[in-house]
Amino acid sequence: MGTTFQDRTMTIPEIHPEHKEYWDAAAEGKLLIKQCDSCGEFHYYPRVLCPFCMSDKTTWVEAKSTGSIYTYSVMRRGMPYVIAFVELDEGPRMMTNIVDCDLDTVHINQRVKVVFKQSGDENNPGPYIPCFTPVEG
Repeated sequence: MGTTFQDRTMTIPEIHPEHKEYWDAAAEGKLLIKQCDSCGEFHYYPRVLCPFCMSDKTTWVEAKSTGSIYTYSVMRRGMPYVIAFVELDEGPRMMTNIVDCDLDTVHINQRVKVVFKQSGDENNPGPYIPCFTPVEG
């Protein structure tokens, strides 16, 4: 029998004004990343300056919301969960959780798609967090 995913309370992230558009899109089920208008590179974690060419001309774009697991670890202390780096189809890697699956079947290069889980709890709900789940087939 595998290790089944169980919903767990995720910490509410600190929201900064320059990331408001990102969190608003997450609430609508959209994953945004930044693209540099000068060099064309995509980057995550979204920031004001492009980490490739240091240009301040960056634009929010909706990601394809799919990628592959670059690396991961199954945390088994307390409620088990998977923390992973997912390489988005656009190129950037993001730290995330792998959810809604048998945790023992997670593997490197596995195709995944974004799903959003609400942070906080019923009494103190926070913003939706991008997590990933395996793509079937």
